[in-house]
Amino acid sequence: MLKDRFRNFLPVVVDLETGGFDSKKNAILEIAIQLIDEVDSKLVLGDSLRHHINPYEGLAVDKESLDFLKLDLNHPLRVAVDEKIALKEIFKTVDEQRTKYKCSRAILVGHNAFFDHSFLLEACTRNDIKKSPFHPFSLIDTVSLGVLATKQTVLARVCKELRIPYDSNEAHSAAYDAMVTAEVFCKIINDYDSIL
Repeated sequence: MLKDRFRNFLPVVVDLETGGFDSKKNAILEIAIQLIDEVDSKLVLGDSLRHHINPYEGLAVDKESLDFLKLDLNHPLRVAVDEKIALKEIFKTVDEQRTKYKCSRAILVGHNAFFDHSFLLEACTRNDIKKSPFHPFSLIDTVSLGVLATKQTVLARVCKELRIPYDSNEAHSAAYDAMVTAEVFCKIINDYDSIL
């Protein structure tokens, strides 16, 4: 059972795109989650959910970050919601998945997971969200898993070693990065479990 594999925790891949590196000062611009399902004792990608986010009032968005992400906050096709709305919808989806698999909590899976987790914690605080489905400090980092399985830490290089397709033109979109990170996570865990 999925819950037994991760000590009653539900693994959920999270990726954020932000307006800088400081979780207290910089805004979240995109958030995506990729759910993990279990089929025939193997981990597989489930549903995903993403939101473009209006920068929280008073938080900074560095021009360098926008350039790196190739993101235009005023693009007419960028349909963004307020941070609190995005978080509540994401948390509701995670809670439904948690209930489905009878897990006690979700555990955030990410590539450089501490970065995404720190921004998520700050967003909960400033939006007065008292209950997050995610464990408050435990994380699963695909950088650590990647270096163990492939001797690489960069997501694109980990994917290359694992023979997972990686499109650098799609990279740095929260939805794409969450999906690829989930593929890495599932492959490493499935491969490890198959040799036990």
